[in-house]
Amino acid sequence: MYVIAMYDVGEKRVGKMLKLFRRYLNWIQNSVFEGEITEVKLKELEIGARSIMDLETDSLILFCSRQEKWLEKQIVGKERSSLDQIL
Repeated sequence: MYVIAMYDVGEKRVGKMLKLFRRYLNWIQNSVFEGEITEVKLKELEIGARSIMDLETDSLILFCSRQEKWLEKQIVGKERSSLDQIL
């Protein structure tokens, strides 16, 4: 499945969340990640995020789609991270 994930966490937890999310998805902008991921890996990511987060003040939003082709991506301004540069 294709996932776009974004989080808003306290300053002390940002580094831990960044390291966790980089293991599973591609960083595209501050606290925003995207990429293909299996349901099992997504569950691992969510469990890891919950262990870092303060559920009273922090948030995690996941947009899931069966395939990337069902999404239209538009970028206005500078693109922070382009996957095309990796290839």
